[in-house]
Amino acid sequence: MKEADRTLKSGMDTAVRLLARRNHAADELRKKLRQRGFSADITVNVIRECERLHYIDDEETARLYFRELQRKGCGPMRIRRDMKQKGLWNSSAELLMREYAESPAEKQNAQEVFEKKKAAFLREKDRGKRKEKIFRFLYARGFSKKIISELIRKNPCE
Repeated sequence: MKEADRTLKSGMDTAVRLLARRNHAADELRKKLRQRGFSADITVNVIRECERLHYIDDEETARLYFRELQRKGCGPMRIRRDMKQKGLWNSSAELLMREYAESPAEKQNAQEVFEKKKAAFLREKDRGKRKEKIFRFLYARGFSKKIISELIRKNPCE
């Protein structure tokens, strides 16, 4: 029993060190603990204890990560993909996404991303190729085809 307590303590120490650097989702913390050699039982107990102590909160972490991706100029498709990869896709993320997708905030975000790259796009002499580059760039950032088309129509980039 003493050995199990020491291992649980070691797991908690590791979890606290990881969480001191930045927020982690439960799934992400679980993976990191397993990578560091903690057993599945210890990992489950550490996650439970961290949740009980409110060291981890997947709902709050999802909201923070959503806002961070939004500030970085990501569109809804990219945000959804990145959040799923981190194990943060939950009901509150889905609600945030419904509010963001094709909203004025998404349009504004796409416009800002476009403006930052506008000079690079203007180096392309062929108008058709320029539009294609703009479209590919914004689509890769996760913006919808509808938003991109509207943006290109409003900003002919002549």
